[in-house]
Order: sequence, then C-alpha cells, then structure tokens
Amino acid sequence: MGGMNGEERGRAAHPALGGKLVAWWVLVGTLILIGFLSATAAENDADRADAVYQYQFGIGGILVYALLIGIVLLIARGLDWRETFAFKRPSSWARAGALALGLLVAVFIVGAILEAIFHAGEEQGLDPAGWQPDRAGALVLSFLAIAVAAPLAEEMTFRGLGYYLLSQFGPWGAIAVTGIAFALAHGLIVGIPVFFVIGAGLAFLRFRTDSLLPPILVHMAFNGMQLVIGVFG
Repeated sequence: MGGMNGEERGRAAHPALGGKLVAWWVLVGTLILIGFLSATAAENDADRADAVYQYQFGIGGILVYALLIGIVLLIARGLDWRETFAFKRPSSWARAGALALGLLVAVFIVGAILEAIFHAGEEQGLDPAGWQPDRAGALVLSFLAIAVAAPLAEEMTFRGLGYYLLSQFGPWGAIAVTGIAFALAHGLIVGIPVFFVIGAGLAFLRFRTDSLLPPILVHMAFNGMQLVIGVFG
C-alpha cells in the first residue's frame, strides 16, 4: 500500500511503456472489432452449433491463438517477461489454490445467473449438439484450442501484458479496464456482463497472487468444464 513493489518500480523506470500501452490498445481494439464482426457473421451460420466437431475450427483456433501470443510477445519485447507475464510461483500455492477455487465457483454461480438472464450462450452459438463419437478427433483439437490455447493466449494478452501496463495507474483500474476489454473482445453484447465478471475475477486473482499461473489454470479449467458440460450435459 505505502510503497511500490518490485514490479511497479520496474514499470516506472521503463521509458517505452507509453508506446507499448498504445500498441496493446491497438491490438485489443482489433480483437474487439474482429470479435463483433465474427459474432455478426455467426448469426447466420446454421452449422455454428457443430463447430467444435469440425477440424478447421480446432486447427484454426490453435493457429490464431498462437499468432496472438506472437504479437503479444512482440509488443512486450524489451520488457522483463517474467514480471510482465508473471510466469512465476505464487508466494503461496495453498493461498493461490484457495483463491482460484473460490473464483472458479463464484464465476460458475454468477455466470449461471447472468446466463439465465442474458442467454450469452445462445448468442455465442457454440454449445455442441451432444456427444458424437465418430467425430471425436475433431473435438479433441477443439478442446485444445478452447481449453488450452485460448486461455494461455488470452491470459497473456489481458492479465499478462495488459494488466502489467495498466497497473501503473493502480491495480483496481487495471482489473476493471482489462475486465471490460476482455468482455468486449468476445463480441457478444448480452455476454458482456458474464465475460466482465470472468475477466475482472481473473485479473483480481493475478493481483492477489502476483502470478499469472493461477489465472491460466482457472481459465483452462473453466473453458474445459464448459465444453465437457456442453458435450455430455
């Protein structure tokens, strides 16, 4: 509270943060535009519900998220990646685990309430149409894209680089702004409240643990469980 921690001192001493923050906003603005354009195009896609059973969905998703990671690393060039992306052990795994579990439960509860009101899942249109064993290979690739590649890329983008650059204005501002940006990047109007809760919660988890590993694990667990529930639920 009283003084700056090591991460904040490193930020304050780095002269190129302004330009990197602009570059991050350009990237996020592009993601938001793509998100809304994709959501609009998906409204007329009758096969959207079966997208996770298509090889091109999984392969394309993995490639897109790999590209996003590459761009984020390019923007972060010259920074201390260990501090920027917080790829380090939390000060306490037990504390981080308790916070992560609490956040995961809270996200499912709040998400279910908001989903019942706003029906974001219907707008997104990605709920799979049940288990299709003859297309399991495509589903595995989609699982890797949704539950592994997407969480890693999005955490590095929002709770990694974005949080690091924005936290020079204070952690709560970084939590709120990255939460809003994360929600908008999904391109779903009625889904904004749900995704804001998820995004802000994950940013809070990074803040409290000083590590990006717990948010990544929670994000992976959330996406993976959502897909499994959609297939077998």
